[in-house]
Amino acid sequence: MAIGERIHFFRNKCGMTQKQLGKLLGFPEKSADVRLAQYETGSRTPKADLTAALAQVLEVSPNAFSVPDIDSYIGLMHTLFTLEDRYGLYVDEVDGEICLKVNVRKNRDAAELHQMLCAWRQAAAMLQAEEISQEDYDNWRYHYPEFDTTQKRAKVMSQGLSDMLINDLK
Repeated sequence: MAIGERIHFFRNKCGMTQKQLGKLLGFPEKSADVRLAQYETGSRTPKADLTAALAQVLEVSPNAFSVPDIDSYIGLMHTLFTLEDRYGLYVDEVDGEICLKVNVRKNRDAAELHQMLCAWRQAAAMLQAEEISQEDYDNWRYHYPEFDTTQKRAKVMSQGLSDMLINDLK
């Protein structure tokens, strides 16, 4: 899915016109809707600073705009194949239903994906049990991982800093 489609989706979700969003981003009123239309149709691609501004105005994570090629079934399948190669995702059948599973023993990335999917399942279960609203669930998804309280993430130092510390300790 192209970034323009995601901009369009989130803009509509917020109930904004192209002109309103363009003005909030600082485009001149005369051309605000034209500029937004160019991004939504894909004739222009927003740079990182504009993507960050879009995310802020639309109240989503900038990561919500970067989605792999899922515009076609073939593109979707190749995205899934890549997830299989990288993260141990595999197709299975349970009770006659096709499902996707993660082989957590494949590698560290697979185990991390499994934890993330468990967090997603937990949020979805809370929605299903009406413990949270659809709006809360959508906020969880569109701000992921910011609102995910199930995982503890630690910042990892850069390789350069790690190498420098090791050299100093020698």
